[in-house]
Amino acid sequence: MDNRTPVTVIGLGSMGTALAEAFIEAGHPTTVWNRTASKAAPLVEKGAVQAESVEDAVAAGTLVITCLTTYDDTRAALEPAGEALKGRALVTLNSGSPAGARETATWALGHGARFLGGAVKNVPSAVGAEDTLLYYGGDKGVFEEFESTLRVMGGDTVFLGEDADLAALYEMAVGGTLLPALVGFFQGAAALQARGLEASSMVRFSIKWFEMINSVLPLFAEEIDAGDYSKPASSVNLFVAGAAHDAELGKEAGLDMSWHKPFHDLLHRAVEAGHGDHSISALTEVLKQPKA
Repeated sequence: MDNRTPVTVIGLGSMGTALAEAFIEAGHPTTVWNRTASKAAPLVEKGAVQAESVEDAVAAGTLVITCLTTYDDTRAALEPAGEALKGRALVTLNSGSPAGARETATWALGHGARFLGGAVKNVPSAVGAEDTLLYYGGDKGVFEEFESTLRVMGGDTVFLGEDADLAALYEMAVGGTLLPALVGFFQGAAALQARGLEASSMVRFSIKWFEMINSVLPLFAEEIDAGDYSKPASSVNLFVAGAAHDAELGKEAGLDMSWHKPFHDLLHRAVEAGHGDHSISALTEVLKQPKA
């Protein structure tokens, strides 16, 4: 007898489509629904069932997974299916704040659903891979009951705890590195192109740089958790000295360097607070004291 969990996927953007494809390929009865119905057609060809309404979609799945843009979008999409949610396990995989996750969990529980908030920490093409990370917070019973099914989406599957907002909290805590890192790479690409060089020529070196950053994160985390910044591998003052070169590069390459200003301000505030000779991780203490 086939006892694979019937799964519903709501929201068929690039990530939602990848999630549904993974369940189809793993042999799970998969129902899909999207506000723009035509997005379901390729999945139906692969074996999914397209629900005519969101109510039908929720009713079809023992495990209901939403992959929409925000928590507001998730609640709005599910609102017509409020009655059908009763007794269902609801897993949300959208972006948003911890407050949004808590609000959605309260909303779901109010409709009788069991709530698990999650996050996919990779791109759609990586869905289903053994090393693809997803983490969850909320109803531990849901996680334990459906863990093997959740692993279809990624083998590195982690339960963070029973607070419904933990995945959103970690998502924002980890995701804070993304935009500054990408803008830094884009700045480098623009600087190279100003010299007639190709951006692709720096990729190998940038990867090495990111690997170096990866290697020092455990050290920084130890310093932050201990509150001891007195033995710096790289001091705040060292970063202040390096910041002086940013304007020179901008002038030479004709770049907009204004995005650096908040970072430079943060460095100077750290020096003013007595952290000049401390580890750069002491910026954590400055971030705990927002400017008026």
